[in-house]
Amino acid sequence: MVMSTAPQSQSRKDELVNENLYQKGVKNMYENGIEHVPRKYVLPAAERPNEKSCIDVELPLIDFAQLLGPNRSQLLHSLDYACQNYGFFQVVNHGIPEEVMSNMVNVSKRFFEMPLWEREKYMSADTKAPVRYGTSFNQTNDGVLCWRDFLKLMCRPDLISHWPSSPLDFTQLALSYAQETKALFLMLVEAILESLGLNNNKMESSSSSSSSILQDGSQLMVVNCYPPCPQPDLTLGMPPHSDYGFLTLLLQDDVEGLQILHQDRWLMVRPIPGSFVVNIFSNGRYKSVLHRVLVNSMKCRVSVASLHSFPFTTTVRPAPELISETNPRRYKDTDFATFLEYIKTCDSKEKNFLHSRKLNV
Repeated sequence: MVMSTAPQSQSRKDELVNENLYQKGVKNMYENGIEHVPRKYVLPAAERPNEKSCIDVELPLIDFAQLLGPNRSQLLHSLDYACQNYGFFQVVNHGIPEEVMSNMVNVSKRFFEMPLWEREKYMSADTKAPVRYGTSFNQTNDGVLCWRDFLKLMCRPDLISHWPSSPLDFTQLALSYAQETKALFLMLVEAILESLGLNNNKMESSSSSSSSILQDGSQLMVVNCYPPCPQPDLTLGMPPHSDYGFLTLLLQDDVEGLQILHQDRWLMVRPIPGSFVVNIFSNGRYKSVLHRVLVNSMKCRVSVASLHSFPFTTTVRPAPELISETNPRRYKDTDFATFLEYIKTCDSKEKNFLHSRKLNV
């Protein structure tokens, strides 16, 4: 006996087609001319971006050249203010050649413009893969996917050979950029430690020890691509989240999208040519701030995040000199393996890793 089944509704057929498409990322959907955001990407109304709740802002500006001159103490005070009150700042005159920065943005765009069959060579669900191309945060666990494709690169010398071989100059340009940002990171660390007061004779050994460990610390580069979205008011490029690590250097192109949460309002960070947006954290005195990324219907946005921290196996805890009765420990000891396990197992809406490590004080 042959049993007949009712034909699928057109909407269900469309959803199945979309599901096949979004497994390959949002860049692929855009290239296929998708006209509506698939249901899998639509946020609940209360979590969607609302232009009325956003204002433009220029983050505190740190002129790195002045940190090396007679105005160092004044700039350190500005750095301390920015870290305590915003958790973010923008750094200019940092010494990284404009050509190195523009080359990194350019080769990143060329990577995402390659045919899908080239990009998907690096697709992996393994969060520990030395090179990983993917979409959303974690498309396996995310209840709602976000409008982002990414390329993650572990920046260890023994892993460089795994980096993409196309475009042909990708590894050369990305390696030059990684080396420059690592050097800038180490110089910023010295200034940040000094702004925290970890620079007198009593604290010298702690400060130099931290600097030494960070010299051999981990570096992860994440190249983000946010293609034009047909309904940008329904979704996000990245949901509100906090970064893991000591410091993140973000290079943006000229398309707006990054927002930070400040005093319960979302602030749009205006891109400043030649600058880095810097995100910092230190036991609550220096804030790790929730931030998110908006998308638009007209332009593709590309950014490169260089995340710096201690070595993967190092336990991270606040400097003893920063702990007191008035400023007790606020977070558990942690390491990078704990962070990787966290992002692998939770939904993108819950990507506040620091909250998961918070102590009840």
